[in-house]
Amino acid sequence: MLPNLDRYGKDLESLIERGEQLHLAMHKASFPEQFERVFKDVPGEKLKEFVTGLPDFKKDYQPWYSEAKTLIRQLLPDRLSDFVRHYEKPKPRKDLNPENYRIEDYLQGLEATLGGRKVVGPDAAIPHFEQQQAILKSVKARFESSLFDIRQLVQADLFDSELDAAKELARNRFTRAAGALAGVVLERHLSQVCQNHSIQLRKKAHGISDLNDALKDANVVDVPHWRFVQHLADIRNLCDHDKKKDPTAEQVDDLIAGVMKTTKTLV
Repeated sequence: MLPNLDRYGKDLESLIERGEQLHLAMHKASFPEQFERVFKDVPGEKLKEFVTGLPDFKKDYQPWYSEAKTLIRQLLPDRLSDFVRHYEKPKPRKDLNPENYRIEDYLQGLEATLGGRKVVGPDAAIPHFEQQQAILKSVKARFESSLFDIRQLVQADLFDSELDAAKELARNRFTRAAGALAGVVLERHLSQVCQNHSIQLRKKAHGISDLNDALKDANVVDVPHWRFVQHLADIRNLCDHDKKKDPTAEQVDDLIAGVMKTTKTLV
């Protein structure tokens, strides 16, 4: 299996290339005559082959968006809200105009007219997709920069391996050991998230609950997420400390799945 560093690099290259093709597909759909003029010197058969190979934006955008969003969340989280904003319709929105048109509107084929004249249509989404592609390219720039801290990528590989080991222990009914190992991963990850957000901890020794409280107090996590992590901490404590009651297989499976979700979504 490729290490995260190689995998992220290959995924980025693929997403950027697919983004360029989606961009061309948008232009062809919105400005067919202009598109033909630009490529008028391409021989007929090659042009036909090129056009046939372009993606269907309305069908192929969503997979691209989901994959790009995941990578941005992992590698450039401070730009994630900007990336999403270019896709989602602003709320509330009383009418449709060039300032509030988004890619989501393009996918639904929405347009607005006034007195029989078009006020705004799908072509208004093109600049938003261009901005999304620019954000994705900035992820690549950061990824390749010497300032990028690859420690978290290496750590992500380690966490994945440890969670795979926890799953194997759980499959073989070593529930306490599986839960304890998953709990260690959760604690290490929460500690890293605190470092990412420059959160000063009150004491040197800290467990999952201490780290979770610190993240809530710093408004990094909301109350529902805080409760979710506390639930995971309770299962971990059952595995580590409560010798009178054994954790169930279902509880340990929930713990491993919850830790995996947290390591992938909380940065």
